[in-house]
Amino acid sequence: MNESRTAPERLCEIAPRDEAAVVPENGTRRGILATGLGLVAACVLLFLVWQTVSSLLLIFAGVLFAAFLDACARALAAVLPLNRAARLTLVLLLFSALSGFGLIWGAGKLPEQTRLLLKVMDNQLDILQQHLLSYGVDLLGPEWGRDFAQWLFSDQGRFLNHAQFLLGGASSLLTSVLVVLFLGILFGFDPTSHRESLIMLVKPSQRQRTRAIMDEMGNVMRLWLVGQFIRVILMTVLVWAALYLIGLPGPFVLGLQAGLSNFIPYVGPIVAAIPIALVAMPLGSSLLIWAVLIYSIIQSVEGYVIGPLIQRQAVEIPPAWTLVAIVLLGALFGVLGIALAMPLVAIGRVAIIRFYVEDYLGDEFKQTFNSGES
Repeated sequence: MNESRTAPERLCEIAPRDEAAVVPENGTRRGILATGLGLVAACVLLFLVWQTVSSLLLIFAGVLFAAFLDACARALAAVLPLNRAARLTLVLLLFSALSGFGLIWGAGKLPEQTRLLLKVMDNQLDILQQHLLSYGVDLLGPEWGRDFAQWLFSDQGRFLNHAQFLLGGASSLLTSVLVVLFLGILFGFDPTSHRESLIMLVKPSQRQRTRAIMDEMGNVMRLWLVGQFIRVILMTVLVWAALYLIGLPGPFVLGLQAGLSNFIPYVGPIVAAIPIALVAMPLGSSLLIWAVLIYSIIQSVEGYVIGPLIQRQAVEIPPAWTLVAIVLLGALFGVLGIALAMPLVAIGRVAIIRFYVEDYLGDEFKQTFNSGES
């Protein structure tokens, strides 16, 4: 009976088997092609990120400023029964007024104190260099010139080059500050639409989870930044008052640099002690000991007692990873990388635990951040 079938009927039986063999082969090719295109797209994305990392850090700084404005607006909600936009406007007006007052007050105080402190530290470095040279140690090198005016004006071309460098650096810094301020204001007044524009890129089934994690990361940034701001003010006031009481010149500038050093954990407080020691050296060994001792006590109390109490609601970052991030980001991106290392590690830790450990690996880690579970 099989012999009686016509040739077209036999071809119809063979054709489906051939198609079934071709479909897996085409599917495999399409899978390989999709994988290759994905790898190329990932490489292009990494290259673009590397080339624009400075701009990305500025955008992240703008997000941090928006988080700080949002925290201030939330704090005013318990006092003023206004909508969010009105509270944010009031916060911006208050900060503008405080900044204007600080600039007016600092224009008459800070330059003179800064020049005095630089002169004192300059002289102390000369004395230190002479002592080391007596032991055959040339710490500052043979080209260390102390007469800066003669060094600048001895060569007109050199002076013009340095002037161009300073003007270019100042304009770049001003542009970066303005970008951060305007980004922070725009993000602060409309955070929901900016967040949702990113969530649209995620699969619909994962959008709610991504939205919750992004809100959690925003809480971490907000609490960390507010805590750091409180620590800077507290450290500045305490060091300023202590150095003023013992009679050290330029106490406010020294206190301000000691407070700002808290943005760089572990390394910053040690570096901030150097100017205090250099200024206290010419006033006698007893005043030097008192200045260093008082600063060490204040820094220890702030770092081991006050700081952890202020930051207890923010994510706890392992000290070793924090220091590694500061070293790597500082080497790669300079001062901006050092300043943003802590918040980057904080939100990166949240993202890794939520997206990778819990969602991808399926581990029930469930670490809490800001007194809330995932």
